[in-house]
Amino acid sequence: MQEIDITSLLPIVVTLALSLTTRNVVIGLFGGVLTGVVMINGFNPLQNVGLMVKDYIAPQLTDSYNAGVLVLLVFIGGFVALMEQSGGGFAFASKVTGWVSTKFKAQTSSWFGGIIIFFSDLGTPLIVGPVFRPIFDKLKISRQKLAFILDSTSSPVAILIPFIGWGVYIMGLLHKEFSVLNVDISDWQAFISAVPYQFYAFLAIFIVPLVAFKKLDFGPMAAAEENAQKGISTGSSKESLQPFTHDKAKASFVWAPLLMMAIVLFSMLLPLGFPFEKISGADFRAALSSAYFFAAVTLICLMALYKVRNLSNGISVYLKGMGNMMQVAIILILAWTLSSIGKELGTAAYIAEQAQSGFPYWLVPAVSFLLAGIISFATGSSWGTFAIMMPLVIPTAFAIDAPLYVCIGAVLSGGLFGDHCSPISETTILSSTGSGCDQFEHFRTQLPYALLNGGIALTSFIIAGVFASPLVLAAALTAQVCLVYMLSKLHHKRKSTKAPANTAAA
Repeated sequence: MQEIDITSLLPIVVTLALSLTTRNVVIGLFGGVLTGVVMINGFNPLQNVGLMVKDYIAPQLTDSYNAGVLVLLVFIGGFVALMEQSGGGFAFASKVTGWVSTKFKAQTSSWFGGIIIFFSDLGTPLIVGPVFRPIFDKLKISRQKLAFILDSTSSPVAILIPFIGWGVYIMGLLHKEFSVLNVDISDWQAFISAVPYQFYAFLAIFIVPLVAFKKLDFGPMAAAEENAQKGISTGSSKESLQPFTHDKAKASFVWAPLLMMAIVLFSMLLPLGFPFEKISGADFRAALSSAYFFAAVTLICLMALYKVRNLSNGISVYLKGMGNMMQVAIILILAWTLSSIGKELGTAAYIAEQAQSGFPYWLVPAVSFLLAGIISFATGSSWGTFAIMMPLVIPTAFAIDAPLYVCIGAVLSGGLFGDHCSPISETTILSSTGSGCDQFEHFRTQLPYALLNGGIALTSFIIAGVFASPLVLAAALTAQVCLVYMLSKLHHKRKSTKAPANTAAA
């Protein structure tokens, strides 16, 4: 190991600088890894790249845990592509629209539809959005509101579920840090334990029915709703994507594969003692990979049976979906590599040493949330933010005895918060596209809600840093109800005091 000093942070600094400058996390991680290789082996352009591949990247691929995660991600990618290209999601969402007759029902139905399509955060806007777009227009609900609902039920829902791509990716990052620190905590246990501390995700999900039930809009969104009620469209966009649809597609294309997945998963895990006994990560990933595979086979057969896609075409969609996970795999491999290089340079030890010199343990979650939010906002990538922040926050939490699961929840919440606020994030763009809403209008009208939830989350992380209790989540949701109600009343009060003055002037 190199002498431990501040230079051990250089690979992370380079990663941050390049990620923020290029707004591309892959470039940032690659630059950070290459910087670490140069620091360890000396500057030799002809050999550094070869050493990086042979001694640092290749070992990540031959590690059995890492290989299992990558295989599982590939299976997930194939299944998600099938779901998105089967027409089943559109058929399922269309079934819900039959009883939609009021604004409240329209908003809660689209919200519920976004939650049901939990398996794909990027698929949610493109499946649910086009279904509800004409209904929102008919009931005079703004396109901005639909984009907001889609954005609030895509990533915030996906980040809470351990057995889809988000959860698998996050657990892969956690496992690497626990291995580097040589601590006996399973990635599954850490993920599940951190769920009650993902304050921003819960706040983003629950603000939708809260606003819809009592019509508690405020800020630019309230103005957009008022214009929509008058028949004035201020947020429409000509750019919108249509999901794959087929007149023979069935709602069973959604629930039947998911049912098959559950049957296979539990039939493989129950004999091992699940959920009462600890299951090894290898067994769990093997069962999950099998479940996704048989779910995909079920969907391919259903599409062929109903003549939506023939077997050959279904398999082609599946294989293409597998290939779509390449960028995720690259980010994960580079993140693992950066963490290994950090261990060799003594990065975690240096961070721990500095943290022990007087940084208050209870502030770690709040600071982690803010930093993750800034990085995610600037890069538009929550996944890349997790890869950068986990190697910094987890060693710090262990070093000064900060509440680990609260800190993990803070990184995840911060990455989600920045992604929600960022006009360049993929979910912002797709939510705008799926709803047929102007991208800037979506960004402008959603921002006050995101900032409100972000402020509540930040306060909650300060409290949870001292009292690491899931009860903090209940307090956060209670605070959300009170603040949304107050802001809505304030908006209507300003509107009512403005109206007489305008009338008198007239």
